Amino acid sequence: MLRLNLSTEPRWLDLAHGVRLLVEPLTTAIMLAARSDPTIVAAAGNTEDSTSNDDLARIVAKAVARIVVKDWEGVGDEDGKPLPLTPEGIDALLELWPIFEAFQTKYIAGALILDAEKNA
Repeated sequence: MLRLNLSTEPRWLDLAHGVRLLVEPLTTAIMLAARSDPTIVAAAGNTEDSTSNDDLARIVAKAVARIVVKDWEGVGDEDGKPLPLTPEGIDALLELWPIFEAFQTKYIAGALILDAEKNA
């Protein structure tokens, strides 16, 4: 049974190491917008040096996160001072393996699993 959550309100997503992201629900519109991200377009068009699935997953996760993340908690500089949310900060955060893996598993994977079931 497919369970629909019709809420359009952002929700807090607990990742790892005390990091939380306030994210919008992952919708078709967001995935389509992410597809238009220049980094995804460039990776998709790169026929000379084919992009690995892992690289593409990282690129897509960052593109989606830059769209859906509206706030964060638990992210600070070297001195522990909270950092403001920026696109560059989101990209840097997702370069940390435990954070990337948690974001993939808890946020993006649900949508992709549903899409795979639809096409099976």
